[in-house]
Order: sequence, then structure tokens, then C-alpha cells
Amino acid sequence: MIARHLAPRLREALRDTPAVLIHGPRQSGKTTLARMVGEPKGYRYLSFDDPAMVTAAQADPVGFVARLPGKSILDEVQRVPEIFTALKTEIDRLRTPGRYILTGSANVLFVPRLADSLAGRMGVLQLHPLSQSEIAGTRPRFIDTLFRGRFRTRLSERLGRDLARRIVDGGYPAALARRAPARRRAWYRDYVGAQIQRDVRDLSRIRSLDTLPKLLALAASHTAGLLNVAELAAPFELTRPTIHEHVTLLERLFLVQRLPPWHTNRISRAVKRPKLHVGDTGFACALLGLDAAGLDTDRSILGAMLETFVLQELQRQAAARPDPIGFHHYRDRDGFEVDIVLEQGHGRLAGVEVKAAATVSAADLRGLRKLRTISTERFAAGVVLYDGSAVIDFGDRMFAVPVRMLWEKA
Repeated sequence: MIARHLAPRLREALRDTPAVLIHGPRQSGKTTLARMVGEPKGYRYLSFDDPAMVTAAQADPVGFVARLPGKSILDEVQRVPEIFTALKTEIDRLRTPGRYILTGSANVLFVPRLADSLAGRMGVLQLHPLSQSEIAGTRPRFIDTLFRGRFRTRLSERLGRDLARRIVDGGYPAALARRAPARRRAWYRDYVGAQIQRDVRDLSRIRSLDTLPKLLALAASHTAGLLNVAELAAPFELTRPTIHEHVTLLERLFLVQRLPPWHTNRISRAVKRPKLHVGDTGFACALLGLDAAGLDTDRSILGAMLETFVLQELQRQAAARPDPIGFHHYRDRDGFEVDIVLEQGHGRLAGVEVKAAATVSAADLRGLRKLRTISTERFAAGVVLYDGSAVIDFGDRMFAVPVRMLWEKA
């Protein structure tokens, strides 16, 4: 079993918080993590994927919660929002740390009844699909090194075709358990279909379910680009507000995400539109019919998928850290841009530019230098991640770093 980097944070939260919610996409490993941490400590597991359990909880939420064991794992709680108020009342009656481990496959930020009912009583942890560092069994140090602004000189082999393979494989444990690439792609296609047929019905009254897979595939072909609702709406006979609603629903299911722009009041020419990224490159490539060879050959889509892949790896590593990291992008009307801007809680910034090529020139640092200028003393470092073989120090906290150093030991 692959060790999850989020496990220590879950154990820590259970020591001082009455309820801890693990939320993230279906099949990302939430239930496995909850049971791995909870059952040795005496937690009893109950799943709201069981229709009988859902019926019982909806019929008498107060009685259902009152009958729960002292330590309970409640799986897929977004299916029974009726119990949130009852959980709040029970926690207020007996405010003991570690009473409940909750899991949910809908983003808690979009479930106000849950957030409002358990505010101050619940810790929230997001579990992503597997990171490359978890797959490799390494403890990631890249973010620490980035904010220290120091990368030591070293040589390593290029990933080459293996980079495309990693992007196509994605991070879902059940997909990675299949040895044949074609079987992994089949799993991803089935996964997306099941998500839309099952979970969308729970979360929305959308009638045009057949539109969502096509919209998701279109989003996959535009991953890492600025969100353009008109462009997404063009193939469908739907209004822009309807497309916005559909994108929000896909975001709620962790199938896409909006990466917000970074800007300050001192910048007048910043572009303030978010970028749209798919939730995992594995199902994105499967929806586009791309295998590793096809992705490696199509350099235009490779660059966009690599940017999304790097963002996902950074976010998956950051989720296990005790200090929050904010993720943004930067772009202005003068043509300067930085693919990923990381911001620590106290305001320090670092920029990451992503390049699928094996070489880097000083011109590739153009956007990072602009970010350094406008962020002044807040700027920690700028890095171009590329599929090369050497760490290159360009001076003034600017580096080119092989992409494999994201998950390998520094």
C-alpha cells in the first residue's frame, strides 16, 4: 500500500479537533486513508454509498447521529446534508477531539450547509490523487528548496518519453493498478462517465448530462489556458451562464479547477481572468484519446498537459504541509506571464514556469523577472522546470531545474 503524505496531518488534526473532513475526488484514496488511520484506533466505518444507510440518516438525522459509536468514519457525507446540523449539536454536547472522520467527494467550499454547520468544529483536509513523490516513495523537498531560493548544481538524466508516460498515467490508484496502458485509459473513461451519471444527479438538477463529458473533453483540450466561456460554449447550444454553471459543477467534483490570477493594487495591466486546468492529466489524456507516444509527438498539447501536471504535483505536495500555500498564475497585457505563482501565508512569493523542451535560455525567465520586479522583497525565487539534465543558476534567485526534481530527492 502506498503511504499517503496526508496521513500525519490527519492524525494530528484528530488529536485536537472534534471532526475532520477529508474531501477530494472519488477514487483518490479517501476511504483507504480514513480506515487506515481510524480503524486501528477503534473507529467504526459507515458508508453513505449504502442506500439503506442514506435512508436511515435522512429519516431521523438526530437519532442516527445519537446512535453512532464514540468514534465513527462517515464516508461520502455530501450525500446526506441532513445530518450536518445533528453532528453540530452532538459535537457541542460533547466536544471531544477526534470523534468523527468524514469523507466527501464534493468540494466542501461548494457545500455551505456543511461549512456553516460545522464551522469551528471541523478540520478540512484535501486529498488529491497520488503525487509522483508518493508513487516514488520519496519525501518531497522541492517547495522548501524553492522558497529558500537555493538549488544545488547537479546532473540527472532526461525523462524523455517517460515524462509523457507519467502525464498519461495520472494519479488515480485504481488506474495505476492496471498494468496495460490501454486498460488505464479505459478505467479513466469509465470513471468520468460514472462521476457524471452518479454524482451529478446528487448535486444538481442539470438535465443535459450528455453535455458534461463533451464539455470536460473540451476543457481537457484547453487545459492551462485562460478560461474563455464563449469558446467553451461555442460547440453547444447553451448560454454562457449555463456553461458557467456546468464548469462550476465539474469543479465541485474536482474534475476541473480554476487557477486564480495573482495581482496587487500596484499593477494596473494585470489580466484578472483565471486559468482553467483539468483535475488530473490521466483522465484528460484518456478523454482526448492520447497515449504516451501520441502525447510525446504532439508538442503543443504536451506543453499544456505538462503545465497542468506540474501544478497538480505542487498542489498535491502542498496539501500535506502544515502551512498553507496559495496557487495562482500571472499574466499582464504586456505579454509577461508566469505559469504558476506560489504564495506562502505570510506573503512570500515564488514563480514556476514550465517548459516541455530540453533546453532553457535567458529569454525563458522573462516573466519570472517581471514577477520579481513587481513583488520586490516578497520574491523568494523563480524556476523554469524543463525536461533537461542540469540545474542551472542564472543568478538573482533564478534557476532552471529538471522537472524530475519535483519528486526526487534533492
